[in-house]
Amino acid sequence: MKEGKVITETELNLENSYASLPKMFFSRQSPSHVPSPKLAVLNYPLIESLGLNAKALESDDGVDILAGNRIPEGAIPLAQAYAGHQFGHFTMLGDGRALLIGEHITPIGERFDIQLKGSGRTPYSRGGDGKASLGPMLREYIISEAMNALDIPTTRSLAVVTTGESIIRERNLPGAILTRIASSHIRVGTFQYVSQWGTVEELKALADYTLQRHFKEGEDKENPYLSLLQEVIKNQAELIAKWQLVGFIHGVMNTDNMTISGETIDYGPCAFMDVYDPGTVFSSIDTYGRYAYGNQPNIAAWNLARFAETLLPLLHSDEDEALNLAQNAISNFANLYKNNWLSGMRAKLGIFNEEPEDEYLIEDLLSTMQKHGADYTNTFRALTSDNRKDTALFGATEFDKWYELWQERLARQEESKGASKQLMQSSNPSIIPRNHRVEEALEAAVTKGDYSVMERLVNALSKPHVYSKEQDYYSTLPEPSTCPYRTYCGT
Repeated sequence: MKEGKVITETELNLENSYASLPKMFFSRQSPSHVPSPKLAVLNYPLIESLGLNAKALESDDGVDILAGNRIPEGAIPLAQAYAGHQFGHFTMLGDGRALLIGEHITPIGERFDIQLKGSGRTPYSRGGDGKASLGPMLREYIISEAMNALDIPTTRSLAVVTTGESIIRERNLPGAILTRIASSHIRVGTFQYVSQWGTVEELKALADYTLQRHFKEGEDKENPYLSLLQEVIKNQAELIAKWQLVGFIHGVMNTDNMTISGETIDYGPCAFMDVYDPGTVFSSIDTYGRYAYGNQPNIAAWNLARFAETLLPLLHSDEDEALNLAQNAISNFANLYKNNWLSGMRAKLGIFNEEPEDEYLIEDLLSTMQKHGADYTNTFRALTSDNRKDTALFGATEFDKWYELWQERLARQEESKGASKQLMQSSNPSIIPRNHRVEEALEAAVTKGDYSVMERLVNALSKPHVYSKEQDYYSTLPEPSTCPYRTYCGT
């Protein structure tokens, strides 16, 4: 492994606060050497916001850092340990194909994890090769950038490099490594891990570290650990509502895929819904629809209840009182989520104020959309542009009645129609990463080495609320298919 102390021009400014936690939380591990790394994608806007040097990252030495062949100055590579409920079944997990290189401190003092995904085996690989193939890594790049443009909290992708290796899955695939940026990689599963196999002192160390890193204001509260629980619940209620408002389906909402920071993480079998249907599932492994679109709020509450369980020893010395505090906190999730969702749906319909009948108006539209197989995103796009004829609902009696009720509702508020349209345009994306357009980009990149299709897609997705004619190509629906669209973990 080459030392990197001479490579300072990347402007990576690394610290390793996570490595100060008790040793049970991680294993030090160097990335595997790869034979022929080449830069596939570099995220220039993210590079700029992090205060990094693009030219240095484009260089051979920079690509070696992104591939794990060179360890940058200040790095302490490690694999994080965690557990998780996967489809309801609890198991020991950990970073089986990813390494935390360090925490980059930006010029304005923000702290971000730098993680290499697909960098080889770790003590937590559980028989896997620790590698990643190009398609899933590019997919994570596309979707995470789209989520960021939609103002949804998310991890992001700094770069994807090909490795020159052939990765064996169902067939041989080109190997790749993704550099992931996150506020942190602390998960609900991290707390489950220490709760199951650690001591109360180690649990307290993790909770104190999390408060210090993400919720500093909670350190001064009368019960800082209750504050920690409440803040995580609040952030997740906001996050899941934002998912639902744009039709995003995560696909694998295991507790190890729920971050404490409130960022979306692990873009495996995820996708955006076309036709509105709460039962929509995209994951090839979600046989029974546990993580269907309509189930996501309930699963989030279930995951948060597991998080609350881990904090019981810290919430209060009396077990009954600790349980009471946890239950009261968790019981707030449903209202927090619903208020966020209702507020977002009102905005999608151009509604500024609140009336008791709003929920009925919203649910009536959604049920009509489901009945007529209307596209979720394009229906709100058409309403925003006042082009009713562009929806599958046009001509339906129940939609005509709903439209009249909606117009009457808008007329009862003080704001003008122009203000309502502006609110709708800022709340309804004109485009999302349509599954067939994502596959089109991945096919060109992986099989032909043509990244131009992906570049055009990512560029379009970076401006989801523009409503331009150039976006029409990315708004068209896929051809009807007898096979439902499915995505895979890529592990």
